[in-house]
Amino acid sequence: MKIAVASGKGGTGKTTISTLLAYAGEDMQYVDCDVEEPNGRIFLKPNIEETLEYTELVPKVNEDICTFCGKCSDACVYRALVVVGAVKKTMFFSELCHSCGVCKYVCPVENALIEVPKIKGKINIGKSGRIDFLEGVLNIGEASAVPLIRGLKKYISDEKTAILDSPPGTSCPVVETAEDADFIVLVTEPTPFGLNDLKLAVELTKDLKKPFGIIINKYDEDLRLIDDYAEREKIDILYRLKFSKEFAKVYSSGNLPFGSLKSDFKNNIYKIKRQIRKR
Repeated sequence: MKIAVASGKGGTGKTTISTLLAYAGEDMQYVDCDVEEPNGRIFLKPNIEETLEYTELVPKVNEDICTFCGKCSDACVYRALVVVGAVKKTMFFSELCHSCGVCKYVCPVENALIEVPKIKGKINIGKSGRIDFLEGVLNIGEASAVPLIRGLKKYISDEKTAILDSPPGTSCPVVETAEDADFIVLVTEPTPFGLNDLKLAVELTKDLKKPFGIIINKYDEDLRLIDDYAEREKIDILYRLKFSKEFAKVYSSGNLPFGSLKSDFKNNIYKIKRQIRKR
């Protein structure tokens, strides 16, 4: 089972909820897909056992034998290659490349265009107690997190329940994280900004045709924004994690009250499993 934990905005508590879910279950994996700013390790404090470089193939042009016909440039829908035939020059913009390989496929001259590996980031593999820990760390300056997230997910074991800590927002990295999940937990907070971005996340989740539920973080019973929206839209609220100054103090020191919330979050996992089985 794969459970993606997402939200429409940053700072709602995705990592808080993700790490609590990972701690509460049995045979769990925590997968930090927020590769631009991974921070699950702050709370889980894993022992990293292996670090792997993640690479993607990108084109390299041999201008000594290139005929500058422009077929590679014409075929690249991302405009990562520009051929200037008049001066016999090919320019490559690595930030735009999606490593699809079309340029090499259409090149009519053998070895005029080859593919070489480019390091995009790294993948850390380790353990946090009984929890398997996976983390992607994107290299500074890389334009897209999607390839690294895709590579990170290849290390997820089918034998265990995976909690995928998603990037914030509703853009391509979130889609890559959640597109093959069995269930999506949407984390929000009871504020106007929280509600606005929750609606965006709900739209995305419906487009992906995934079962989902809401967890309200920093819950205040006097603030009914999320409750009223969920009731109108008939969306299940899985849990309400109450606002607490004591919780905030523990959190700010790089810890979470795992033990006191274990039972609650184990029940959340049971709820999610029941919803998946209903489908």
